[in-house]
Amino acid sequence: MTTARLPLFPLNAVLFPGLVLPLNVFEERYRAMMRELLKTDEDEPRRFVVVAIRDGRETAPTATGMPDTVAAAPVMERAPAEGFGPDPIQTFHRVGCVADAATIRERSDGSFEVLATGTTRVKLLSVDADGPYLTAEVEELDEEAKDDEAGALAEGVLRAFRAYQKRLAGASERSLTTGADLPDDPSVVSYLVAAASVLDVPTKQRLLQAPDTATRLREELTLLRKETAVIRHLPSLPAVELTRAPTHPN
Repeated sequence: MTTARLPLFPLNAVLFPGLVLPLNVFEERYRAMMRELLKTDEDEPRRFVVVAIRDGRETAPTATGMPDTVAAAPVMERAPAEGFGPDPIQTFHRVGCVADAATIRERSDGSFEVLATGTTRVKLLSVDADGPYLTAEVEELDEEAKDDEAGALAEGVLRAFRAYQKRLAGASERSLTTGADLPDDPSVVSYLVAAASVLDVPTKQRLLQAPDTATRLREELTLLRKETAVIRHLPSLPAVELTRAPTHPN
């Protein structure tokens, strides 16, 4: 297995391969990480690992999303492992996703706008807090597609996902994403549906760490059917805009 040591960016969210992650970076420990990544040649990937926080204790102002205007925020001087307990690796889920920062833009106040894309699932082997920010030794996780089974499951998941979107949006079929707009690669389908569905962090994490594409798709099919049935009986439809806005990974 391929291993590497990379900067570690914990979030109260799950990143999936192929999905885009916009970040507002305010804390000094993560500013330092971005300054270091900027030293990497533009032709090389600027990689860091996004991992979901298991117990949600981190409440730093660093967050996902890029608003048009950003209020000035004080620089947070925190130790690399502050907020993550005496043994940080115990605070994080053990499977995360490598992110490649295509855009890192420093603002006049020293904070950063970052646009990254998930690339590869990894398993955390160890976490180091000795530097200005957390780093982790990680092992790349293979994604087994099991083509025949996964292909059939992907078709069922896409049908269930359209029905889920329709119920969630209260929209007509013609207003939904059409089949031509959706991928046909089973692994890509599995990650897109996991990211686009309204699920809590533990459920998304379970989908991320599924051992193979077929397992992930099978669980998504069960979840989508269950969620669609629940929505059908609700007196109102929550989160309507989630099906009308561009897909967000978290």
